[in-house]
Amino acid sequence: MRIGVLTGGGDCPGLNAVIRAVVTRGTREHGFEFVGFRDGWRGPLEADTMRLALEDVDGILARGGTILGSSRTNPLTTPDGLDKIAANLDALGVDALVAIGGEDTLGVATKLHEAGVRVVGVPKTIDNDLSGTDFTFGFDTAVGIATEAIDRLHTTADSHHRVLVVEVMGRHVGWLALHAGMAGAADVVLIPEQPFDIEAVCEHVRRRTNACGCALVVTSEGAVPVSDGAMTLVSGEKDAFGHVRLGGIGERLAAEIESRTGKETRAVVLGHLQRGGTPSAFDRWLATRLGLHAVAAIAEGGFGTMVALHGTAVARVPLAEGTGALKVVSPEEYAEVEIFFG
Repeated sequence: MRIGVLTGGGDCPGLNAVIRAVVTRGTREHGFEFVGFRDGWRGPLEADTMRLALEDVDGILARGGTILGSSRTNPLTTPDGLDKIAANLDALGVDALVAIGGEDTLGVATKLHEAGVRVVGVPKTIDNDLSGTDFTFGFDTAVGIATEAIDRLHTTADSHHRVLVVEVMGRHVGWLALHAGMAGAADVVLIPEQPFDIEAVCEHVRRRTNACGCALVVTSEGAVPVSDGAMTLVSGEKDAFGHVRLGGIGERLAAEIESRTGKETRAVVLGHLQRGGTPSAFDRWLATRLGLHAVAAIAEGGFGTMVALHGTAVARVPLAEGTGALKVVSPEEYAEVEIFFG
């Protein structure tokens, strides 16, 4: 059996661990042959491949990024895109496909499965926003990087008696801001699920600065003010999957806080630092397990599924269920971190 493997969407710590696990188990236990598709869905669209043998995945466990490359290519916006992929897979003798990605990549995988292609999905995203799994690999690493940055910024805020606003990724969900903000002892955490009142934020900041001379605010890039309910955009341009590029809420908040409180305020945008570099031990463990179970799903004919972490067990859920809705922060979860505001 010949299996194709691709990684799509934003890069994410742990992608190489999945590739290594898939190839190792598939080769040693089942005698499968593997072929890698370069740069996400562009690979199968253009039949751009690379060899994936045991020696090709040796030593890649701890490497960040992906040896296969990635892109945001969307076959659904390409004329006859799904038909081209199916035809290329057939011409290359690929019997099944492992698609490693987030909401967009696995959404395409779902459509391919419906079109008759044998697909198994592996969820990844630093945003942790896929509803079919408790955690996605890459999230733990991103939280660790953001938390370390927040720890370091506390000392600068304290030394200069400043307010610092830290903007983290997350798109339309606040998991990264919530976890890193709580772990880093932020004074205020703002997330997309809970629109904020800027004057209430400033009041928290006043109380904190009056008590200790400084304050630290963590905001998700998708956080929105109650006043207009609009996310802050880098530009109005959209990517191949129709997503606008979020960013700028940190600077916007910093200006408002300084203007309203009179406290010197600076914004720090962590950006792509959060998704790069070496994966954490947890993400290596999770990514490896998901890769191993993806091969088991192929061997057992479990196509059209996504492997997912449920508690400590790895389960299979239908692809459509795994990507059908965003997993959002509940009011109860947000209330836990609100206790520390101000």
